[in-house]
Amino acid sequence: MCSLKKIFSFKVQLKSVLFFAIIVLVSFQVFSQGGFKWSNDGNSYYRIENNDIVQYTLPSNDSKVLISKEQLTPMGNKNPLAVSYFTFSDDEQKVLIFTNTKRVWRINTKGDYWVLDKVTGVLQQLGKTLPESSLMFAKFSPDGKKVAYVSENNIYVENLDTSKIKALTTDGTITLINGTFDWAYEEEFACRDGFRWNPDSKSIAYWQIDASDIKKFYMINNTDAIYSQPIPLEYPKVGEKPSLCKVGVVTVDDAKTTWMDIPGDLRENYLVRMEFIPSTKKLLIQQLNRKQNHSKLFIVEPKTGVSKVIQEESDAAWVDIYQPGNPYTIDFTNNFIWLNGGKSILWTSEKDGWRHLYNVSLEGKPEKLITKGAYDFIDLTHIDIKKGYVYFMASPNNATQSYLYKTSLNGNGKLQLLSPKTLEGTHGYSVSPTGTYAIHTFSNHFTRPSREFISFTTQKPVKASESIEANLINLQETPKVEFFKVKTSEGVEMDGWIVKPTNFDATKKYPIVFYVYSEPATTTVTDTYGIGRNRNYNGSMADDGYIYISLDNRGTPAPKGREWRKSIYRNIGRINIKDQALAAKEILKWDFVDSSRVAVWGHSGGGSATLNLMFQYPDIYKTGISLAAVANQLTYDNIYQERFMGLPQENLEDFVNGSPVTYAKNLVGNLLYIHGTGDDNVHYQNAEILINELVKYNKQFQFMAYPNRTHGIREGEGTSEHLRTLYTNYLKTYCPPGAK
Repeated sequence: MCSLKKIFSFKVQLKSVLFFAIIVLVSFQVFSQGGFKWSNDGNSYYRIENNDIVQYTLPSNDSKVLISKEQLTPMGNKNPLAVSYFTFSDDEQKVLIFTNTKRVWRINTKGDYWVLDKVTGVLQQLGKTLPESSLMFAKFSPDGKKVAYVSENNIYVENLDTSKIKALTTDGTITLINGTFDWAYEEEFACRDGFRWNPDSKSIAYWQIDASDIKKFYMINNTDAIYSQPIPLEYPKVGEKPSLCKVGVVTVDDAKTTWMDIPGDLRENYLVRMEFIPSTKKLLIQQLNRKQNHSKLFIVEPKTGVSKVIQEESDAAWVDIYQPGNPYTIDFTNNFIWLNGGKSILWTSEKDGWRHLYNVSLEGKPEKLITKGAYDFIDLTHIDIKKGYVYFMASPNNATQSYLYKTSLNGNGKLQLLSPKTLEGTHGYSVSPTGTYAIHTFSNHFTRPSREFISFTTQKPVKASESIEANLINLQETPKVEFFKVKTSEGVEMDGWIVKPTNFDATKKYPIVFYVYSEPATTTVTDTYGIGRNRNYNGSMADDGYIYISLDNRGTPAPKGREWRKSIYRNIGRINIKDQALAAKEILKWDFVDSSRVAVWGHSGGGSATLNLMFQYPDIYKTGISLAAVANQLTYDNIYQERFMGLPQENLEDFVNGSPVTYAKNLVGNLLYIHGTGDDNVHYQNAEILINELVKYNKQFQFMAYPNRTHGIREGEGTSEHLRTLYTNYLKTYCPPGAK
């Protein structure tokens, strides 16, 4: 057996040798805040349409071109800028345009920025002396006179009147990162935008990441040249110390940085949030220890760097960081949620067993529980300070759905459901800044996604003709997915969905395909439109005669309370796998399931689960298709793996016992393993580690490596079609479809 203990021992020994020798050590598209934006007064919104920025005024929803493509055409050019994202200055007289974008790891965060002055009509490019498409996270100063941005890991400020560019940092390199983050911070904390303007426009607070001691992992490009090309990536594996991180405040006038004095070893802690407190010149900074089970909030004086702790929280597993909104947007900043003019913050905690909202004072007053009861807060929607309400998403009675609720900010109110009772499923809301209007979206497994503009205070449609409820019959389809619950022999009740074969006959037996993820990053069982589709299957699984099914085990982030979610601590690869297998055993008792034709598949964490299920429960799962799997938990990054598994220096056995490679010798069924050689997230080395172990025990399997493809295995001409064909042919060959 491939010894994970030996691998980890080698890592520790190598680190020790270096220490004594040297005396040291998805693609997602940019969504929506770019394509849709509320006006400051909350009575209108803006959209990008054919490279015009169009303003729609509510309630009439009349439109006018606010900024035309002609205004967005640089002098001497024939074509307008292709607008990917835009934002306004505080007075809405200037517009910042993001264009010519390039992808950084998951999303397009590099590009060119332009500013249009709506009054003068002047369109000017920022950073003209800097490399093309190198600017990141450009932001107007609060007074609207300057713009700050990052280029090649340094922070710059540009005067809009003179176009003079000033470097506020000059020490940035590939591994010394100012104003943005390294791979691990971005991937696991969704930290991208790494600087904040002081409200007085005279200074900027920023993160600096020093990844110089992080070992490089090399991916190999064998196809773009005759000689192979190594691609280095600073990637901290589990068990390795994090990048050194600190916060500085740089003054615009003299470009001098004062470093904030946050107690603790900079290599044993993370700084995950930082922001100027409104109406003050002080900073609020959140620190997490390396195990991520102890959080501290510091108030920091920028001029001196002196800090003091104002709040602490610990958890026996890990402390969750609430991340509002969509983490795949370029303006995602992990900001705090301010109350009372910055005298307190809205905070999430699971300290009473449920994820609830708290009012945490920055002035030493006792914190106050706002949401109360045996249910989980899911996401924040709106705060109405004047009327004293907080609006948020929750689903006390069905963990697969999501609804809008409100309660009093003072903690004395009752939970009030606001989403229409007739619309059972998953709701979403984008609320205007003033809380006057909102976009309400809805779908469920048989209702196509729809939206309506509503008056947020009354929750009534702005136009009756566009009402979701009124048009519901036209949006609904014949349900193909059924939701159910299954209880295992250990008493664990799990939510699931099932798609039965077309023209289903309960007197016959059908093959069954389980779709799994099973780790703390996401759920698979949600009452949303499109659930039950298999993106990797050519054609219809139902028409071809498969039962398709998915289950959410303990440890998935369903709104079922802390105990449900955090039971997986130090148990990835065990408790989730047991839950899936024991639930499958109950399902295989159904008369119409053919227990001789049982398949399982998954991608990323789901790929890992597929391997573990095939190896640990070969009596159940006969065919498996695993994509981009972590075969050995010691190969994955430190932030994710240590958050959920602890430190391998302390509990190595948990990593060994949860890793698929440990059980590879048990393979009995049919396995197809797929991995991209350019995967910067789950490294291709996992494939080779697993292959070695399977070869060692003469376990026959099929393997497909996609050259230079990343974690999503999408890049390259013909890739998606090839993958679907491979997946479909393998499934049909080894788990034949159709009733018997």
